[in-house]
Amino acid sequence: MSASTDQSAVDTDIPNQIESFSFSVIQLLGIIVVMSQVAWQVFIVFIPVIAVSIWYQQYYIPSARELSRLVGVCKAPIIQHFAETISGTSTIRSFDQQPRFQETNMKLTDGYSRPKFNIVSAMEWLCFRLDMLSLMTFAFSLIFLISIPPGIIDPGIAGLAVTYGLNLNMIQAWVIWNLCNLENKIISVERILQYTIIPSEPPLVVEENRPDPSWPSHGEVDIQDLQVRYAPHLPLVLRGLTCKFRGGLKTGIVGRTGSGKSTLIQTLFRIVEPTFGEILIDNINISSIGLHDLRSRLSIIPQDPTMFEGTVRNNLDPLEEYTDEQIWEALDKCQLGDEVRKKEGKLDSAVSENGENWSMGQRQLVCLGRVLLKKSKVLVLDEATASVDTATDNLIQQTLRQHFSDSRVITIAHRITSVLDSDMVMLLSQGLIDEYDTPTSLLENKSSSFAQLVAEYTMRSNSSFEGSVDH
Repeated sequence: MSASTDQSAVDTDIPNQIESFSFSVIQLLGIIVVMSQVAWQVFIVFIPVIAVSIWYQQYYIPSARELSRLVGVCKAPIIQHFAETISGTSTIRSFDQQPRFQETNMKLTDGYSRPKFNIVSAMEWLCFRLDMLSLMTFAFSLIFLISIPPGIIDPGIAGLAVTYGLNLNMIQAWVIWNLCNLENKIISVERILQYTIIPSEPPLVVEENRPDPSWPSHGEVDIQDLQVRYAPHLPLVLRGLTCKFRGGLKTGIVGRTGSGKSTLIQTLFRIVEPTFGEILIDNINISSIGLHDLRSRLSIIPQDPTMFEGTVRNNLDPLEEYTDEQIWEALDKCQLGDEVRKKEGKLDSAVSENGENWSMGQRQLVCLGRVLLKKSKVLVLDEATASVDTATDNLIQQTLRQHFSDSRVITIAHRITSVLDSDMVMLLSQGLIDEYDTPTSLLENKSSSFAQLVAEYTMRSNSSFEGSVDH
């Protein structure tokens, strides 16, 4: 949001300010040249006035510059909060939380209005003093010309000097005003330059180290002493993970909030780079290859299904890598083929922004169709069935068992029941592996953390069910 506002200022506001400043400077230079030929005596007053104006400008600029920075910082939260409020209007109304969001919006607006009011006040402070300086100079010139005895200065030259002196003062005030406005807008350039020095992602393709087109062929994931932190000054989130996910098996990753489940998946896709250690997929260090080569060979079904504005074809195959027959085959496998055939445009049927014209379950099945098209050997499920009904959940699980039986399936579990049918279960605790074994072995050991987690989950589920029945 903030970047787009700054880019708009660079593209539209700053060119207009440069134009106004250049025009006023040309006017000022023109008047100076004419006055030097007609009434050079005016410079006796003009030079001190210019010095005072520059002093005003230097006094004003530091405060105005910092206020412009504050305005830019305070604008983004308003836009972000408003966009999130609009997207969650139905949820906010259902919980009757309109007053809380209105209060937050008012606080953010007040925080933006304070520096905005002060920057306008500072500009008025400068304009008032420049105008008063011009008026005092003009009044002094008139009094001086009236008080001198007749015959000393030619009346025509005196009148011309007063006229040009007034114009000169007005133009120099206009130059100072435009210069200050321009410098305030230049803050947008400063902010964009700050964005340009943010470290970018690694290259998409590393030509000298490209994996074989068939990679990964087995989907074996080997994690060796993996340590991850989100910033150099922050503590480690993953503190030395070492394990191996064998190809063709289904592994569930569980743990309490903050244990590092999502961080591990982000590291697998190199959204976050390892601080120390490495991840090997089929004996290839993922940090040594390009991001495109890595991410195009892995698949993920997110918890919140994502669809883009466009067509069904574009949502399933955004890079246009597959034929219509392959797309229809994937749609049939995820039980969406008949639904799409009913639509007027078939594969070219329109999809609104965020897939609003599709149900939540259908959007999740579209995400399933994407991974069916890619046929990756490594599939990540970030609790893909947490927001769908039981029938859609069963359909997704059946499709995964049928078409990804020889692939490495890694499931991030937010519900314990979703990993009970996994081949292996890994329990994370504070960035370390607490337990890693088959679900049967862990459940048989009543003292295991996984067994205690399942018991706690079962107890809470039963109490919630009994409470809803009593109600």
